[in-house]
Amino acid sequence: MKQVVLVTGASSGIGEATARKFAEHGFAVILAARSEDKLKALADSLQSVTDVHAARLDVTDPASIDAFFLSLPEAFQHIDVLVNNAGLALGLEPAHEAHMEDWETMVQTNIMGLLRVTRRVLPGMVERNVGHVINIGSTAGNWPYPGGNAYGASKAFVQQFSRGLRSDLRGTRIRVTNIEPGMCETNFSNVRFKWDTDKASKVYEGTQPLSGEDIADIVYWVNSTPAHVNVNTLEVMPVSQTWAPFHIHRE
Repeated sequence: MKQVVLVTGASSGIGEATARKFAEHGFAVILAARSEDKLKALADSLQSVTDVHAARLDVTDPASIDAFFLSLPEAFQHIDVLVNNAGLALGLEPAHEAHMEDWETMVQTNIMGLLRVTRRVLPGMVERNVGHVINIGSTAGNWPYPGGNAYGASKAFVQQFSRGLRSDLRGTRIRVTNIEPGMCETNFSNVRFKWDTDKASKVYEGTQPLSGEDIADIVYWVNSTPAHVNVNTLEVMPVSQTWAPFHIHRE
């Protein structure tokens, strides 16, 4: 019987690459995202590779989450791997100029969405005493940068929640991993800058950033380690990115 992986935010970027990677290795794949057209295209491309179920999911909407899980076909109800990938950043303004609606959307997606989906999947994993929760965090959860205020805080939550899950699940065979990518060229910056493509492209100018496929390789690897091995946290940056020196304002 095939293992089942659920990938949220599967319609593009890291989510799409992760779904493809698990499908190539024989997992049955549940694709979840808001973009139904992109989901259908991805599902169609994977049908010849493995068993696929695709359905719209808005992690910010409890009713959408209820409908999604209630409609899962029987063959996909026992989820072995959950990849909490749905997330976003909005804006790069300093906190005193940021838009409250952007902050609220980041909290609803990056924090509440992850909590809602995890809470629906985890009881089945505990009942079967098997599973792996893989959360996609960010280096922004560890290292601040100007304008990263609410986004970085939301990813710091992902880090601490992942640690809390590990603690709560002691005595079980369920694994929990937080993957923390740095600069990764996907639609991330397009979304952050509300599809100002010129501004988004400048983020990666003169660099060789990570790709969605790079992170998908890592996500698959942490799950493929022996069952007694738990990769707690894995932070990854492109070689072109590192930490800045301390910022000191001088009068």
